Amino acid sequence: MAGQERQITLRFLAEPADVNFGGKVHGGAVMKWIDLAAYACSAGWSGKYCITAYAGGIRFVQPIHVGNIVEVSAKVIYTGRSSMHIGLDVRAGDPKESQRHLTTHCIVIMVAVDENGKPTDVPEWVPQIQEDIDLRDSAIRLMEMRKKIGDEMEAHVDKSI
Repeated sequence: MAGQERQITLRFLAEPADVNFGGKVHGGAVMKWIDLAAYACSAGWSGKYCITAYAGGIRFVQPIHVGNIVEVSAKVIYTGRSSMHIGLDVRAGDPKESQRHLTTHCIVIMVAVDENGKPTDVPEWVPQIQEDIDLRDSAIRLMEMRKKIGDEMEAHVDKSI
């Protein structure tokens, strides 16, 4: 049964293997950490295996340097029937200091699936405080915008393939 843990923070150490050609941690490494945290958060909420359905609005605010401790905080901000919208913040800083600065933020939509890979119900999350109500309302507005963008993107799909 679901533990219904709404949020989680994973920590990583930025390693030399994570560096891009500019000497900073590359976006692919950050996106992998985001996906891992989104999975851990959604599985913790739903008690089920979850898959990534959408990752969007990824904002790279500041670079992450090799040797930084990286904290990826994820929390459920909206639930549908089988989906969970996970808000994520990535913060980084010198591991010898307690201060971390925001480097990246985004929303990832995860879907709980059964043993046959079919979407399955998740527990509803009902916000109780104003901050959470605002997060939920923002997730709903973003969902509506994504639908419009998706409709526009259809014009770019090569239908001859």
